[in-house]
Amino acid sequence: MNDNTTDLRQQRIDKIENMRQNGINPYPLRFRPENKIAQVKADFDENNPVKIKIAGRIKSKRVMGKASFGNIEDMTSNMQLYASQEIMGEVEYAVFKSFDLGDRIGLEGETFLTQKGEKSIRITKAVLLAKCIRPLPVVKEKDGQLFDEFADTEMKYRQRYIDLIVNGKTRNDFVMRSKIVSGIRKYLENLDFLEVETPMMHPIAGGASARPFVTHHNALDINLFLRIAPELYLKRLVVGGLERVFEVNRNFRNEGIDTTHNPEFTMVELYQAYGDYSDMMNIVEGMFSTLAKELLGTTKLSYQGWEIDLAPSWTRISYVDAIKNTTGIDFSKIKTSAEAASAAEKAGVKVDESWSVWKIADEVLSEKVEHTLQNPTFLTDYPKELSPLSKSREDDPDYVERFELFIAGREMANAFTELNDPFDQKERFEGQVALKEAGDDEAQNMDHDYITALEYGLPPTGGMGIGVDRLVMLFIDTSSIKDTILFPTLRPEIS
Repeated sequence: MNDNTTDLRQQRIDKIENMRQNGINPYPLRFRPENKIAQVKADFDENNPVKIKIAGRIKSKRVMGKASFGNIEDMTSNMQLYASQEIMGEVEYAVFKSFDLGDRIGLEGETFLTQKGEKSIRITKAVLLAKCIRPLPVVKEKDGQLFDEFADTEMKYRQRYIDLIVNGKTRNDFVMRSKIVSGIRKYLENLDFLEVETPMMHPIAGGASARPFVTHHNALDINLFLRIAPELYLKRLVVGGLERVFEVNRNFRNEGIDTTHNPEFTMVELYQAYGDYSDMMNIVEGMFSTLAKELLGTTKLSYQGWEIDLAPSWTRISYVDAIKNTTGIDFSKIKTSAEAASAAEKAGVKVDESWSVWKIADEVLSEKVEHTLQNPTFLTDYPKELSPLSKSREDDPDYVERFELFIAGREMANAFTELNDPFDQKERFEGQVALKEAGDDEAQNMDHDYITALEYGLPPTGGMGIGVDRLVMLFIDTSSIKDTILFPTLRPEIS
């Protein structure tokens, strides 16, 4: 905090003390606004002034002796206000003049149109609801562009409350996020899916390949894992007879932080009995295109300079063919890790010869293919080794009925025709355990209770997980996942 800010803060604290000495509570118990600014402006009629009662934050103020102009903003919009000693009286007007930028105020007044034709509020009464003690950063125009004095990107994330106060785009982006989540729920409920809640702490980390966060339950004296995915619990519900279920909630993965990854993130997972991965393709196509039409008014959007069209039907290409078409490497014909490593290195991808053929292939996919997938593309029919929870293709059991959806070079969804054979599932879990024992921290664990659940009969089922944060990135046109999470995970500040 610089000296000027410290001085201004103290001045505002002094104003609070002065109000208290004059019998005015600077933090009153309640104020009940009766109007929202956006609606006041929408209903405005210069020939029929109406009395209003609103609350908001002072965004600007210009005092001119016995009259003042300013601007007040609530969550819906902003509006000019006019205060005068003649209308308010000397005491009330003096209180209004003491208000600072950023103060939360409540006011009563009447609508009117200024000589310049601006919709305004003529204040009859104003009250301080909460003092903004710390001066706000200023957003102003510079060379035709809006320049935000609160321009330190990391501080925007650390002090999101300030970012929301000074940046209208930030507020609008998080309103969009809320509408996206609401739209996802509505879309699935219209398809007869039931929203459920499953545990956030798991005795066994499973449902995805990732490092978990570990915590300890003192009373039971056991370690628990923050969930990396709700998949195995949701499929237990399908076993139990809830034939269409979904959950929108947080997952936690103890991984690196970058522009597309946060350790705590939001996903929607859904499972449909008697469905398969083709049904999941149809659902996600319909969901994304419907959200775009309802929230953006079009299925065509601009993202980071790319023109993307979410209108169905989307491109479908197999995992093996996608790599082959981009790099010339046909991993279906490679039998040894040494051969796979050599092919990868010729393509400019560094790998470890101790990796399996398909782990090397996945690294090539990540480095050379994914970023080229601009418009919605389903990569289908993944290698069995990379998909321990997915059902094998009947025509080629080395591959499974799985897809990953890519848009703008980024994975947006992952879906399977779910493995429901308990014997096959146990064998694949055993393979994952072997990988974990060999040093793969992200390999999955054996879950005996899930095997038991499968023995009661999981019907043919399609399942899918969708990254909500990444979908929001697409809709608000940002390259950083931090812009979609109100309070992203950050390295602690050094004091």
